[in-house]
Amino acid sequence: MSSLTTFLDPLEDDGVPQPWTSPGAVAQRPPRLLLTLLGDYWWQRTEPLPSAAIVAMLAEFGVSDSAARAALSRLTRNGLLVTSRNGRRTFVQLSARAADILNDGAQRIFSFGGRPSPWDGMWSLVAFSIPEEHRAARDELRKELRWLGFAPLYDGLWVSPRDHAGEVIGRLQSLGITTATAFRATALPLPDGLPPADGAVPAGAVPTGAGALDIPARAWDLSGLRERYEEFTTFAGLLRDQTEAGQISVADALVARTRVMNEWRAFPALDPDLPDELLPPAWPRAAARELFIACYDLLGPLATRRVRQIIARYSPELAGRAAYHNTELAMSDGS
Repeated sequence: MSSLTTFLDPLEDDGVPQPWTSPGAVAQRPPRLLLTLLGDYWWQRTEPLPSAAIVAMLAEFGVSDSAARAALSRLTRNGLLVTSRNGRRTFVQLSARAADILNDGAQRIFSFGGRPSPWDGMWSLVAFSIPEEHRAARDELRKELRWLGFAPLYDGLWVSPRDHAGEVIGRLQSLGITTATAFRATALPLPDGLPPADGAVPAGAVPTGAGALDIPARAWDLSGLRERYEEFTTFAGLLRDQTEAGQISVADALVARTRVMNEWRAFPALDPDLPDELLPPAWPRAAARELFIACYDLLGPLATRRVRQIIARYSPELAGRAAYHNTELAMSDGS
């Protein structure tokens, strides 16, 4: 099974701060937005929804009717939606495949940034050489590796501090890639930070000048990631305060909650979830996670009320079945 990122790539940061209650870049990819809405308010439900209701939900984010219907067609072609007809009306529901992808992604998104497990001092490494004629498989492998928290240490050598070697081997097999290997190793400092004269590296060691502490700064853009976390906490902090003060309408709540989800969902692909021993001081991930949880959970009832209002225009009997889940994946009836 492909990871969530195959269909839900992280948002491109346009660098322009916007209020959380404006659609922003979240509306630029209607297929991803559509799946997000179904995952947030129609999670684990099997009843088909009128396609007109879905088009209307996307309109809340400034998506045109034609773009919304194109998204429905694209997701149906990719086997993520199943359509049916009743008279002149078209209905849509998630396929079993889409439900599995969303469930897998939800576990990853909502657990990300929680209490880190102790580090055993070992690194997972993936070495691969994939020719240009197999670029699609190479690009897919890189997406999968980033989703698992890997980053390139050298050209063709990716690294993660977590024990993901077994998962990578499974992904390599599913992609039909045979010119790659995954293994576990420790990092040893070389004398004076220089490579040995003969170019040899001790067996089971990752070649690096300063050992384990040098790897994160070389493999990941930690300063850029810190800035992104700080931008998120600034916006999410304001949104939490406005929500607690009752200043967010039901329509704004739906847009804001979806934007918060999309911004937070990008972090697992950007942040390797490094152990505390490898992080710079005062790392902002924990504060960002607290604010994501606060905003997502606080906005749930308001946003669900808006979803019900929209569905009721086209299928009043289904409107009350829309519900939200919190960041612990506990369901609520949305009332």
